[in-house]
Amino acid sequence: MTARVRWALLLLGLQACAQSGQTDTPPASSTVEVVLNPAIQYQTIEHFGASDAWACQFVGKWPEEKKNAIADLLFSTDTLRNGSPRGIGLSLWRFNIGGGSIEQGDASGIGDEWRRAASFMDNNRQLDFTRQAGQTWFLQAAKERGVPYFLGFVNSPPVALTKTGKAFAKDGEANLAPESYQAYADFLAATIKGVKANTGVEFRYISPVNEPQNNWSDGGQEGSPYLNKEIYGIARVLNETLIREQLATKIVLPEAFEIKYLLAEEDKPGRGAQIQQLFSEGAASYVGTLERVEKRIAYHSYLSSSPNQRALQLRTQLAEQVKKLPDFNVWQSEYCVLGDNEGELKGEKRDLGMNTALYIANLMHNDLVYANATAWHWWLAVSPYDYKDGLIYVDKNKTDGNYYISKLLWAMGNYSRFIRPGMIRTEASLKTTDEPVTVSAYMHQGSKKMVVILINNSEKELAVEVKNDQGAAIVLAGKYNYYCTSATADLQKNSITGSSLRLPAKSIVSLVEQ
Repeated sequence: MTARVRWALLLLGLQACAQSGQTDTPPASSTVEVVLNPAIQYQTIEHFGASDAWACQFVGKWPEEKKNAIADLLFSTDTLRNGSPRGIGLSLWRFNIGGGSIEQGDASGIGDEWRRAASFMDNNRQLDFTRQAGQTWFLQAAKERGVPYFLGFVNSPPVALTKTGKAFAKDGEANLAPESYQAYADFLAATIKGVKANTGVEFRYISPVNEPQNNWSDGGQEGSPYLNKEIYGIARVLNETLIREQLATKIVLPEAFEIKYLLAEEDKPGRGAQIQQLFSEGAASYVGTLERVEKRIAYHSYLSSSPNQRALQLRTQLAEQVKKLPDFNVWQSEYCVLGDNEGELKGEKRDLGMNTALYIANLMHNDLVYANATAWHWWLAVSPYDYKDGLIYVDKNKTDGNYYISKLLWAMGNYSRFIRPGMIRTEASLKTTDEPVTVSAYMHQGSKKMVVILINNSEKELAVEVKNDQGAAIVLAGKYNYYCTSATADLQKNSITGSSLRLPAKSIVSLVEQ
């Protein structure tokens, strides 16, 4: 795409979004009334994030101009000359602490080289923090652009510590023996120290297990299953090690593959019912007394995004169970489009357009509003695949290539760029309407300024009137800015000139108080 074409498209997008915010445009076909009540408050938002698996290990070694452009799109909170965001301002970056399958090459048993990961530990259990250089470049790029939180997550322990000598399991059994828990904990503590010494980045969180309900025996990627009692054993040893090493890093658990495994055992005896078995006081594997365990319950939204009635029911049940646990909150810590989602949206085939963007914006709404999630993280920040798993897509080339920006990136930015750490979700509702619209609202604790997220799932433009809980219209002109993601707009800024605003068809809008 030439610069001239890119600017022409940008101008078309600006014109389309600007027209939707003006009061002198033709009347919209329907009017939706939004009611805000900031006195009713819910969870405090902690962060929005994405992970560096797996492509960043290569893209971090691409030419400076290209990888910096990608880093800007992911992390920057700067604005362009027209006032639109340069990037989506992620507030957390997930770093994949690899198991060492890439050093094993084809002998790793993982066929796709891009799904193998390097390790800081070699086969002689010696550490080398010059490894994972592409990933550490993105760590530093995120830090330079002001990302406040970093998390190190592990799919597989280093192969030098695993039972199989590979980075995936056998027969659905944990690939880490109990006698290796201490060596694993020592490795993670050394990694926290080594990464900080070499990059200046400090991991606020460490996630030692990932999707323990999956068997991870097919060689599709690095991974290991764990029983709840094994998760407790690892957490207990790691907790003691972090304290001994005087590291403030907190342990995040259990990265459940589906919400249902937090709520019940289902088809995974000993690996499900994790709220009861890991987070409920009095349980044999209760982790709540471990000082370095963060009081967060991390789940992945895989296979629970549809149909909508089931999605809302699961999240409501989760919120109700967590309410019973003192001081605990939940994170939605990983998602991409997986499976066929009851025929709603298939994971296969990348989509740079609005269908996937709207689907994920609605899922984020459900996780934040119904599950009361305090954090929301996407899976692959950068993907080389023909799959709906990336925010930014790249050519599958290890040294150079093109990158492609999805509407999903900007749709996530409607949340991540404006809902900053420490903001509080407040009550927002819709007056009776048949239009497929959602609304959620967030407030800065200090200034009390509001951010309102509106999603228009319909094929038509809608007018929106915003009122307070007393029914009085809120003056928008001169007080709120309007950021739009649609088929013709990429999180583009517009000022509001009237008392109401227009939502373009199939769009996500952030209404941001100045």
